[in-house]
Amino acid sequence: MNTRRLRASGLALLAAFLLLACAPPAPEEASAPAVLVRTIDGAAAEAAMRVYTGEVRARVETDLGFRIGGKIVERRVDVGDMVRPGQVLAVLDIEDARLAARAAAASAAAAEADLALARSEFERATELRRREFISQSALDASRTAMQAAEARLRQARAQSDVAINQADYTRLLATAAGVVTTVTAEAGQVVAAGQPVVRVAQPGELEVLIHVPESRVGELAVGTAAVVRPWAEEDRTYPARVRELAPAADPATRSYAVRVAVPQADQGLKLGATASVAFAGEQTGGVLLPLPAVTRIDGSARVWVVDEDSSVRPVEVEIGDFREDGVLVTGGLPSPARVVIAGVHKLLEGATVKPVEEGAPVQLDVTR
Repeated sequence: MNTRRLRASGLALLAAFLLLACAPPAPEEASAPAVLVRTIDGAAAEAAMRVYTGEVRARVETDLGFRIGGKIVERRVDVGDMVRPGQVLAVLDIEDARLAARAAAASAAAAEADLALARSEFERATELRRREFISQSALDASRTAMQAAEARLRQARAQSDVAINQADYTRLLATAAGVVTTVTAEAGQVVAAGQPVVRVAQPGELEVLIHVPESRVGELAVGTAAVVRPWAEEDRTYPARVRELAPAADPATRSYAVRVAVPQADQGLKLGATASVAFAGEQTGGVLLPLPAVTRIDGSARVWVVDEDSSVRPVEVEIGDFREDGVLVTGGLPSPARVVIAGVHKLLEGATVKPVEEGAPVQLDVTR
């Protein structure tokens, strides 16, 4: 009897252990998702600046090409090389030009011989006419032949000079001091007359080339003040002014090219670098937010704000201009406020989040 009781107790204990092993683990408390926020206060309001992105260029850039066509046999410069006036940049095959110069010189020599004969004939005709052995018309014909020979000689000499120049044109020379910014041809390539081979940027004043849409070009004029900020050094700014406005829009982009001169440019502005050009607009007291911070709900623009209890809620706002560096919020934004600037499409109203201030050092979550 005791054996049966002990066996039943053991079976019950084993069943209890099995039930405990098969039971699901207790659910862990879900951690609040981290969101990137930007704190907005009264000092965050700024002017509605018109900002455009452009490329740093030299004010004078020259595309150099050969004045005759031919095959390039040598290129003596590369991108980034400094050149001086008269320096040879590339060379064409000179053989054809040399043969043409020889042919032109031979034609000039033949014209000189024809002229010598025509002059002798005219002198004899003049003597015969004095003795009245020939008519006046014969003398006039001899004079005309001599004058035609003189004209053919001048033509042949001019053609010889052109041929000599053509031989000199087989060398591409730098017209001014500068730096090579672009090379568009290589040795062995056949180029046409005038085809760009090397682009040389002359040292001196730099400028930023931007493109302004049709709706904004009317706000600019030659002499309009601007501020240039290079992307490589965002903490530096340069005063600038509009130097040139394109009179016609680009047929592909329908935008107008605007050249903004930077008279105080230094090593911080490098050729080909990207820079922002800002023009002062109306003082609207808006707040500039990144584009992902603004979303549309039920047709209205909204931003997500983190409250004191770390819960999020959407706030309807008024927006101004969409710019390349963000969107300008002109009204409806509480101050101060912590605005979510990334991942707003994943938020739910009332949800608890872990706000991480923009620019804060990265921290590892050791609880996960």
